[in-house]
Amino acid sequence: MVPKFSGGVLGGAFLVTGSCVGAGMLGLPIMTGLVGFYPSLILFAVVAFFMTCTALLLVEVQEEFDRPVNLSTMCGFSLGKVGRFLCGATYLFLFYALLVAYTALSGHHTSLLLNHFFSVNVPDWGGSLFFVILFGAVVYRGTRPVDLLNRFFMIFKILAYLGLIFLSAQYIDSSLYKRVNWTFLLPAIPILIISFGFHNMVPTLVKHFKNETQKVVSSIFWGVVITLVINLFWQWVALGTIPVGGEQGLMNSYFKGIDAAQSMSYLLSDPSISVFSSALAFFAIMTSFLAQSMSLVHFLQDVTQVKVAEGKESGSLTVLALLPPLVIAILGPNLFFSALNFAGGICAMLLFGVFPVMMCWVKRYHRGHFRGFLVPGGRGALLILFIFSVFVMVYQLLSIMGIVEGV
Repeated sequence: MVPKFSGGVLGGAFLVTGSCVGAGMLGLPIMTGLVGFYPSLILFAVVAFFMTCTALLLVEVQEEFDRPVNLSTMCGFSLGKVGRFLCGATYLFLFYALLVAYTALSGHHTSLLLNHFFSVNVPDWGGSLFFVILFGAVVYRGTRPVDLLNRFFMIFKILAYLGLIFLSAQYIDSSLYKRVNWTFLLPAIPILIISFGFHNMVPTLVKHFKNETQKVVSSIFWGVVITLVINLFWQWVALGTIPVGGEQGLMNSYFKGIDAAQSMSYLLSDPSISVFSSALAFFAIMTSFLAQSMSLVHFLQDVTQVKVAEGKESGSLTVLALLPPLVIAILGPNLFFSALNFAGGICAMLLFGVFPVMMCWVKRYHRGHFRGFLVPGGRGALLILFIFSVFVMVYQLLSIMGIVEGV
């Protein structure tokens, strides 16, 4: 049975979609394109289904509480102090890994924009420095300025996306869809996990709908559907215009840390596409950077219990959140895909895969709580989700260690 759709649910669905559609989508065609267009459609369906299931498990666990609580509190309640500590540590790694990825990617696009609008030539590392200082100052100003700026840039991101899809469609070469290389199937999973990661929004949805579980479930379902449609159109255009080989091809772009928007801009040599691709990349990085930076600052504030002035953030915690990713991004400007692989293949799989399954198992089979909302499937379904999560994590770890061959 398809979850109900209504005006209120649409707002919740947009919250889910807004969390998913960010800078991660810029790398999607590069990683998933290596395996091929049609195999990538299978991957999209599998990961979207997996992430929907584990998010619904969090909704089920959330019903153990009489108020919306974050993932750390859920882990502490279900898995004890060790679970809470592991959750907190993994969140920290996830935030930093994502900020490294976004900061590394920001350098090139910021440099392009500075050159285009102000005729100022700066190296990519200078672009990253300018980007972090400028928008780090916005983060320091507090949640309200970040929220307003984020809404403003979301509008431009949507317009840039629509413009790029429309203009690029005329350059599609359908023969590029025929390529298939199953070797790259597993390496493509982590970035898809990031691109469908919205689980931190579950408590927000529960609070938004005042514990009306059916509306939360419907918002998750439709939010994932909208995200899937947006990503598939982007996949259709990007993989129909970017070849595997060549200077700006998929393989070379991966090793150089070049996103799909940059590749399309170089390959198609259309000034309009160049403008829209740069705009999409910049605003996607921007919205993701602002959201993750604010989340990390708040996380550090919760951990350290630092007191801050009303309406502003701690200057020292803002620096602590943004300086390490900036330094790492400057030292390793091609770390975009490596950072996303670590974030998605290890951190996100643990937080959004392993932990929800374990917490739900404890709820059902240790405490015997089967009341309220239950995700269908029983023990078998939980085991399948758990095995898939662990398999992806182990593969990613072995790939990082060089024991198995990655991309």
